[in-house]
Amino acid sequence: MTNGAPISVIIPTLDEERNLCQTLEAVAGWADQIFVFDSFSHDRTLEIAGSFEVSVVQRVFDDFATHKNWALDNLPLRNEWVLFLDGDERVTPQLRTEISEVIARSDGLNGYYIARKNYFMRHWIRHAGMYPDWQLRLFRRGTGRYEDRKVHEHILVTGQVAFLKSPIEHDDHKGIERWLDRHNRYTSMEAVEISRMLDGDRSGKLSGSLWASGPERTRIIKEFAYRFLPCRAVCVFIWMYFVRGGFLDGRVGFRYCLLKALVDYQTSLKLIELKAQSVVEVKEQPSKPSREVHPSAKFISLE
Repeated sequence: MTNGAPISVIIPTLDEERNLCQTLEAVAGWADQIFVFDSFSHDRTLEIAGSFEVSVVQRVFDDFATHKNWALDNLPLRNEWVLFLDGDERVTPQLRTEISEVIARSDGLNGYYIARKNYFMRHWIRHAGMYPDWQLRLFRRGTGRYEDRKVHEHILVTGQVAFLKSPIEHDDHKGIERWLDRHNRYTSMEAVEISRMLDGDRSGKLSGSLWASGPERTRIIKEFAYRFLPCRAVCVFIWMYFVRGGFLDGRVGFRYCLLKALVDYQTSLKLIELKAQSVVEVKEQPSKPSREVHPSAKFISLE
């Protein structure tokens, strides 16, 4: 692919036949280089990718951060700027123009946050704290790596970053069943991360700040909630539906806020189960025999 904007687009995929065509149509002919970074899809994802002028690379998925960092380390990226897209996201014409303009300038910035317009059941969730859903997706190659997190990971960029005006459209056409399946997997990984956070493991993580915008503020609020807030799922619904105006999105807004509260409750239950399993594992550790035994006994140490 030649004569496009000097940008390398990486699109991680897994069974994205319902979404990938629109995602690729939005960047084909605009971006100089496009990678479909597939995790051995079982549907027509590769067939659809093959109908576009893109490079396809496959790797077994382990977790989101490790997977994406592998792409940064191993894909033959030939451009200074990198853009990560999910397989169900679309770059709008306005965003293409804005990205082309900012990467053409030498303003010393190393990354840009992009807002996401999240759709649920074909409706744009304008409220409930879901817009703008800031994601740092565009950055200079070599200045960013994903934080050490299994899910809901964010890119850590050295240097200054800014915010773009035009959004990415995030609309998954897989239906509610796949939405529930996906969040069932996400909550399992999120419970592990919450456990690590509560244990004080912040190495390689996005630093939370109440005074920052976007993911940093969300991260510090989430940590506070899991440490001190009872009945979190109820609080999530009240916050999204009433405080952040989810009711303004009508029936779909109610359904979305309710499901997000249930997702939080599911995470809490899995966190409880995870802690209980840890206690059981500790109790089941074989103990060393006591040294206070009959004088005629002998011990052979294998340590």
